[in-house]
Amino acid sequence: MAVGEICNREVVIAEKALSVVDAAQLMRKHHVGDLVVVEEKAGRRHPVGIVTDRDIVVEVVAAGVNPDALKVGDIMGPEVATVREGEGLFEALRHMRDKGVRRMPVVDREGGLVGILTLDDLLSLLAEEMTELAKLVSHERQREAAARI
Repeated sequence: MAVGEICNREVVIAEKALSVVDAAQLMRKHHVGDLVVVEEKAGRRHPVGIVTDRDIVVEVVAAGVNPDALKVGDIMGPEVATVREGEGLFEALRHMRDKGVRRMPVVDREGGLVGILTLDDLLSLLAEEMTELAKLVSHERQREAAARI
């Protein structure tokens, strides 16, 4: 299965110049824990970073920094790990593990933002697949028991 099939296509975005306070309010409004930071290139939005609620807590609140004095670009990571929408889920998971990230913007061939893949997405899919496997085992037992009567 390709990443593009399960990624969330409704991505909440921000620009580097957005204030940290406005970023937190945007996360609250949309009930998300991250914003994909984008830049316009050739009429397309390209991911250049991610800011998470944890970034705000650790880098701003816990450090005692005035959130009004910071922009999203000040606290986002130096590089963003992305995955192409045609990549397989296993490859994406391996890439997330290698980069130590729980969220990855999904991009098209030109690097334009098309979605976001999160660990939660992968866990939900895995849970569904495990449930189907458990149903298969149960069904097989029932079929065998019925055949022996």
